[in-house]
Amino acid sequence: MAAVSGKRLAITHVIFDMDGLLLDTEKFYTEVQEIILARFNKTFDWSLKAKMMGKKAIEAARVFVEETGISDSLSAEDFLVEREAMLQKLFPTSELMPGASRLIEHLHAKGVPICLATGSHRRHFELKTQRHGDLFKLMHHIVLGDDPEVKQGKPSPDVFLAAARRFEGGPIDSQKFLVFEDAPAGALAAKNAGMSVVMVPDPRLDSSHHAIADQVLSSLTEFNPSEWGLPPFENAEI
Repeated sequence: MAAVSGKRLAITHVIFDMDGLLLDTEKFYTEVQEIILARFNKTFDWSLKAKMMGKKAIEAARVFVEETGISDSLSAEDFLVEREAMLQKLFPTSELMPGASRLIEHLHAKGVPICLATGSHRRHFELKTQRHGDLFKLMHHIVLGDDPEVKQGKPSPDVFLAAARRFEGGPIDSQKFLVFEDAPAGALAAKNAGMSVVMVPDPRLDSSHHAIADQVLSSLTEFNPSEWGLPPFENAEI
């Protein structure tokens, strides 16, 4: 677990990413993309995944077909159509990541304003969260990738700035926000919004992507709220 870097204002508001951070859904994207690439005798690796993570679907799709050299055979749009059919069967089985429910329930119980800011569009969000509705209802609000205020996907700060505007009592100083992310593009988006970011990356992600974050954890279970001026957990149990 990395120490918190630098001095900053105490955090008052928290924004969560979803895929790969709260929900173990990134594996579904990997599985489906490996199947599609196998048709072209190509393999899917983590250097490519790192470039796709956190982006809007069409932006990630363009990266996928261009970086793998299959754009002449499969357009980004056709890739999304093919991928969609497989993903829709997988998303309803989504599981929570370790520590996700404990942290969200703790912050909500302590009155810390929390929200979700995800690149997922509404149809996918509803499939992914259908088994976890009670937890996601604790969010003050939810900003999705197809929200009209989100003109550009991560690493643009649009989704986090839109999320910040929807809290009561605004405008709120961006330095008072803490963002939780797993993806390089998402961490950069948070920094581009002027916010602090805790990164909880997949262990397969190259560590060169960690530098942008204020703190890097291997799991949400490692997060210590009091390091950020947030109410501490009442006990040490995970």
